[in-house]
Amino acid sequence: RPAPNACPDCGGLSLQPQGAGTERIEEVLAARFPDVPVLRIDRGTTQGRDALEQHLAAFGDAPGILVGTQMLAKGHDLPNLTLVAVVGIDEGLFSADFRAPEKLAQLLIQVAGRAGRADKPGQVLLQTHHPEHPLLHTLLSGGYAAFAETELAQREVAGFPPFGHLVLLRAEAKQVEQANAFLRAARATIDSAADELFDPNDPDAMIELNGPLPAPMPRRAGYQREQLLLSSPTRRHLHAALDFALPAIHALPEARRVRWSLDVDPTDLY
Repeated sequence: RPAPNACPDCGGLSLQPQGAGTERIEEVLAARFPDVPVLRIDRGTTQGRDALEQHLAAFGDAPGILVGTQMLAKGHDLPNLTLVAVVGIDEGLFSADFRAPEKLAQLLIQVAGRAGRADKPGQVLLQTHHPEHPLLHTLLSGGYAAFAETELAQREVAGFPPFGHLVLLRAEAKQVEQANAFLRAARATIDSAADELFDPNDPDAMIELNGPLPAPMPRRAGYQREQLLLSSPTRRHLHAALDFALPAIHALPEARRVRWSLDVDPTDLY
């Protein structure tokens, strides 16, 4: 559907497009540099066996442009690569997933390692609407060690891993009310389990529940997606509460109206 002229929630007009597919970037570069080969490296072009290696071998040592996804950033020795441009990093700067800054920082370090690997100097360009963002300043001035130190301090305050343990209860349904009704009932069930099992004055037994909340990708394949995030400073208490509550959650009438899953130690919050 067409992009709105204003934010449907707040009415703001400062809308900024985010992201561009590799095919679209390939088309733009091919039109802009018609005399230079442009090679796209993504899932669509590397499905066959040894397809990536064959593409890179065919590319040869002649001047050219590689367009690709994160797979280009890892483990490839390209001695003639001297310029790398990372397009649209703002999603990693402002994602709802707390691990997004870590993943972005790792990607930028890996990408920087691809440029100038031989005796030729390399250069890395980052496309962003927010060049003054603290993550970029920390990474550029102090490297990954400085970023990790800052990120770990923030996670400790928030109780995020590695200083806490997470479980994500996801629910999706055709109607968002059905997903929320299930998650509210599941939250009440988990609260009751924690009250029955643990001493409320024991800080290690504290289980924090956040939600129901819309998933960062709130709609997918025609389903509305909601989630409930559980966190605790100790894995033992978190798992004990879930073990106690799961039979009752399975038996909830609301559970029959949704598709739901429990993700222990989620690698992302999507």
